[in-house]
Amino acid sequence: MYGNCFRYLSYLVLFSLGACASPLTVPQGSALTTDELLRAEPLTGEADVPGLADVDVLDVDQDMLQFLAAHVNRNQGSTRRLRDLLRAIITSGNFGLEYDETTRTAQDTFRARRGNCLSFTNMFVAMAREVGLDVTYQEVEIPPDWSLTGETFNLSRHINAFVDLGAGTTREVDFNIDNFQGSYDRRLISDSRALAHYYSNIGAEHLQEHRVLEALRYFRKSLAIEPGFAPAWSNLGVLYSQEEFYDYAEAAYLQALEIDPHELVAMSNLGQLYAYQEQHELADWYNQRSDRHRMRNPYFRYHLAYNAFMAEDYDAAIRHLKYSVRKEKHEDSFYFLMGLSHLQAGDASMARRWLEKAEQVAVDDALKRNYHSKLERLLDGR
Repeated sequence: MYGNCFRYLSYLVLFSLGACASPLTVPQGSALTTDELLRAEPLTGEADVPGLADVDVLDVDQDMLQFLAAHVNRNQGSTRRLRDLLRAIITSGNFGLEYDETTRTAQDTFRARRGNCLSFTNMFVAMAREVGLDVTYQEVEIPPDWSLTGETFNLSRHINAFVDLGAGTTREVDFNIDNFQGSYDRRLISDSRALAHYYSNIGAEHLQEHRVLEALRYFRKSLAIEPGFAPAWSNLGVLYSQEEFYDYAEAAYLQALEIDPHELVAMSNLGQLYAYQEQHELADWYNQRSDRHRMRNPYFRYHLAYNAFMAEDYDAAIRHLKYSVRKEKHEDSFYFLMGLSHLQAGDASMARRWLEKAEQVAVDDALKRNYHSKLERLLDGR
């Protein structure tokens, strides 16, 4: 189950870069205040845009309580309770989960048996806390993954749950099982930040359907909960860009970068915005900055290597992977793809070296067996 767990939007603008002789001054802020950005008069005009009522995304209803009573023995230790809960949720005969791109509360996810990773994590956190487990939301820095929907690019990010079982034992619960790598950078976050993600996600869903005022309501709510939540400021900037209020869009992106200088979407969107306005040096500056940011991520380089491998450009794949393995030395998938790339490039000796390294680094026994099997076939010339 994989998809746009956090939605950070990038407005699609067509442009061409050119030369500009004027001195470059990088904007450090905007004449527009955050209050003006949130008041959003260019968007609302004379319309009354009411705020949103509070939503308890972790509320547990009677159906959920009955499910827990049937499947989890609260008198057992924390490890057993976690095992029982996961078995009940994941086993299709009991429950069954399907991925879709909709952000839901715990209750709504339980009823629909569908959602994105934030939806599933909301449901798991609510149910796990109900049976007495110590659970915290966790942001996971997966490689940037862009997809196109209508006039916007979606940048997928990821969230999962961290469980403290006591006595120094912890577990991570991730419903993106096929793609999660234990070595991704991650950090625990507060419930309020997770809630800010929830509202910002739903705002992005409204924005993609061109429901401008609904999107605005959700972005406002996200920022009322966490004023320093850079992704919501970036998404608000996309809303202004879509409606062609470019001064407001610029101000929202700059606010995002003031909060988080590494906010990738704000960098990229500013580059596109300045190019559209023919401020080419500023566009170059922000585009190069966002490119450098991506290229320093070993998982993004692995993503580029995989694409190069599939395009049969094995030399390019190897170049990207050299960076990846230098920056992240404990990721078996990097070594495995390096081995396959060398094998396809005709260097069996180097292929054997990297496949052996993948086998050594792998922590999963099934992966070790898989790598060993490929090594044996390589040695046998098959």
